[in-house]
This record gives sequence, C-alpha cells and structure tokens, in this order.
Amino acid sequence: MNILPRFSVCLCLVTLFCLGQFSPMAYVHAAEGWQAGAAKQIITPKEPMWMSGYGGRDTISSGKLSELYAKALLLKASDQPAGLVLSLDLVGIDRTLSKRIRQAIGEKLSIPADNVLIATSHTHSGPVVGKNLATLHYFQLNAQLQKQIDDYAETLVNHCVAVAVAADKAKQACKLTWGSGSADFATNRRNNKEAEVPQVRTAGKLNGPFDHDVPVLAVRDAQDKLISILFGYACHSTVLSGYVWSADYPGYAQAALEEKHPGAVALFWAGCGADQNPLPRRTPELAQHYGERLAVAVDRVLLTTEMRAVAPKLNCRYAEVAAPLDTLPTKEQLEQQSKSSNKYESVRAKLLLEQIAGGQPISQTYPFPVSVWHIGDDIQFVALGGEVVVDYALRLKAELKSQTWVAGYAHDVMAYIPSRRVLTEGGYEGGGAMLYYGLPCHWGPEIEEVIIRQVKALATP
Repeated sequence: MNILPRFSVCLCLVTLFCLGQFSPMAYVHAAEGWQAGAAKQIITPKEPMWMSGYGGRDTISSGKLSELYAKALLLKASDQPAGLVLSLDLVGIDRTLSKRIRQAIGEKLSIPADNVLIATSHTHSGPVVGKNLATLHYFQLNAQLQKQIDDYAETLVNHCVAVAVAADKAKQACKLTWGSGSADFATNRRNNKEAEVPQVRTAGKLNGPFDHDVPVLAVRDAQDKLISILFGYACHSTVLSGYVWSADYPGYAQAALEEKHPGAVALFWAGCGADQNPLPRRTPELAQHYGERLAVAVDRVLLTTEMRAVAPKLNCRYAEVAAPLDTLPTKEQLEQQSKSSNKYESVRAKLLLEQIAGGQPISQTYPFPVSVWHIGDDIQFVALGGEVVVDYALRLKAELKSQTWVAGYAHDVMAYIPSRRVLTEGGYEGGGAMLYYGLPCHWGPEIEEVIIRQVKALATP
C-alpha cells in the first residue's frame, strides 16, 4: 500500500506569504524557439527482490513507501539536435546498462546517444540494478535472485525507451527560464559525527565543505503553464535504510512539486553529494521533511524570484576520459585476497580472477563518463559519473564561467570519485568504498586533474 503523505500546498503558500516573497508572476518572459516534452513511467519492481545501497541487508524487499520513477525531459532548440535528460529513482547503473539505454533511446528518437544524459537519484531504497555494486551483493544472491535482477534490468531498458518516446511525442513550443535557490540540510559526513549534528548545527559549528545550491530549470508552454521542472541538490539519498521501496527525500520533493503544479513533471538530479548526508536521518518523517524543504526551495525560485530567460541554444557534449587507477594487484595477490576472511575482499578478488581467466586483463584506467550541456547563453550543465565528492562542484563553479551546474551519479556509477584532498585523507570516500564497487584498487593521485581537464575541454566553446 502506498503511504506517501500528501504535501500541504497551504503550508507552502503560507510560508511564502509569511516571508513576504510570494509573487506568482515573478518570472521573466523567456525567448521563444524551444520545444520540450516531459513524461514519467513507474519503475518500481512488481515483486519483492534484493535491494541496493547497503551491505547490511539480508533479505528481499517487503513493501512500498513510494513509487520509483523514470522521468524524461526532452529539449530541442531551433534546428539543433535534441537532448534528453533521463532521471531514474535508482542507486545507480553500470556502464554496460547505461550504454544500452543511451544507444536505444538515441536510435529510437534519431538523436545522438551522446545527447542522452542519465541522472540517477542514488536512493538506497531501490533494487539492485545490473552489475552496479556487484561485490556488495554478489555473495548473497542465488540463481533465482540473480535472475530477478537480470530481468529487471531488461525491463528497465524498455521503460527508459518508452518514457523517452512519450516525452518526444509530448514536445511542444515552450519557454525556458532558470534560477537558483538554497536548502541547508546536506551535511558533510566526513567532518561531522552523525549523533552530534543537531547540537552542532544549533551552535552554528558544522564543519567541512558543502554545496547548498538548488539549481532550477523551468519549462513553460506558450500559455505560461508549467510543464516541467528540472532541479538538483548535492546530498546522499540515504534518509531511509529499511526494506521498503522508496525514492527517499528526492521522491518526496518531486511528488510535492507535481502536486503543487498539476500536469508538470518534476525531475531531480543528484549533485556532488558523495560526502554529504541528510542529517539527522533514518525515519520516513525525516525523508518527507527534507523532501518538502527541497520542494519549497524550488518553489521559492519559481514563484518569488525573477528567473532568467534561456535563449534557444543547446549543445550537448560527451566524452570518456581514461581515469587512472593506482598500483594494480598482481594475480598472486588476488589469489591470496580470494582466501580473505573479509567476504567483500574475497568476492572482489574472485571476480577479478574470473575476468583474467576469461582473457580480459585488469586495465590501468577506467573509461569515466563526462557530459557538458551548454543550455542557452548562461548555463553549463556538467554531469559526472560515479559518486563525486563536493570538492568537484565547488572547484568547477569557481573556475568555469557562466552558470555552472554539476551533477554526479550520471551515466555510470562505478565508484566513489574523490578529490585529491579526499584521496589523500583516505577513509571510505577516499578509497575504502572501491572494494564494494569491485574496482581493483584506489584511484591514482591525478584523478581530480584528469577529470577537471576533460570537463574544461568540453566546456570550451
């Protein structure tokens, strides 16, 4: 039974009126020349299956708190090739599945696969998908459970193509505007102890870097009716950790916005929040609370600020950069690790040995995906694979011109992506998590510079 609480429209309106900032026509009229269409498709598994995100789970799902969705927003400027944002309420997908989905959509819509941007919300209350986080779940899965995962991946491809086609069919003349808000519940988990966060926050003494920006792209039809909202935030989707399907706080935020704006499709993209947690957490009430706060932040941009018009220009660029790994383990070291009492280390070693035995040596680099969309004259929308720490967003915003939005968890979620600082400091985000993703070792020390160079190359006009 779906027990998603209804978002209080009245509360949102009262809040805005009390702030003295409510102005329902506070956006500027946007330049014409755009076409856009949006659609959504439920992707919640139809039967109980293994969940992804946490290694401590020991059984299949047992219910549903909210639906999981695939959503698509197609943008087309004048006679330029269209671009499609595909948002998924999933922890992430692997490289093989990402390429399949992007190529299938590209062929169906007759657009370049490079123009399809996959953005996962990283909810930890969704299913295992394909080979993503394989080491984390491998030893717990029997043949029946693995078949469910394989079948779900096939169904997901079909759903993604279907929702993309629906968005394309729904496209119409429209206007685009953008703005930026703020929400402050994301907390640097490396620099603040979870149990102490309420007290430290009250004292104004939270530590560590963060990114509280809430970028918003609004799509309105020729009659100024809102038809889609694309927004982002840099924070883990880890409020919940039980055994029921949930899109976590991003799902509550999207549902609240869609209730407030009937007929509009709200899409969420996760920012560089690999080291950011919603704190405190662990209850459905908090997931709803953070989602409603994020929805109010988006609505404040939509309703109380003068959003800027987006000129009808779209240039979608994509590349894969050879992201360097550190010293690779030898076959002898892997054989030793395969006997480890650490079940994750043992599984990873066995999987790598199988790969070598199959004639595929371990590569010194990983093909890391980078997208940069130039939207209008102002926006550079950067999308990076993996679980990217906040340092990347802060650096790119400081070093790139125009309005820069930076998403993580895009296309292929293959591992945590530490900055040089985090890599040097170590810890879970610095290298420990590589074990659960199945990569053979830590990233090389030049990982940050390699990725930043590729982003700047794609961002150059």
